[in-house]
Amino acid sequence: MGKAANPRRIADNEALAKLRMIRISPHKLNLIARMIRGKKVERARADLQFSRKRHSGDVLKVLDSAIANAENNHGLDIDSLVVSEAYVGKNLVMKRLRPRARGRSAKILKPFSELTIIVREIEEAI
Repeated sequence: MGKAANPRRIADNEALAKLRMIRISPHKLNLIARMIRGKKVERARADLQFSRKRHSGDVLKVLDSAIANAENNHGLDIDSLVVSEAYVGKNLVMKRLRPRARGRSAKILKPFSELTIIVREIEEAI
């Protein structure tokens, strides 16, 4: 009387990796995710390795995880993988106060983000 297995939320030729609670605003993280959308995996890895953005290493780690999931869990060929989706979502926002003049205070918002990368195996035309 076990629980039934969850159906896959993505297609059979896709693999997913997700990173939550990244301490960067979603707007800034989306600039990095936009760099790799729609590219082949090798090209996306090269772009992230040589990017000057501070969090490109975190995005590279998620991309490597998606590639490993595709190879080990779903048996996909890593040479024919493409980054089909890379999207960013909002997460927690830490709220802090900064003292200002005359006994007032100002809000400091420290946003967190989450990143989802989906890689898809494409069939190459011969």
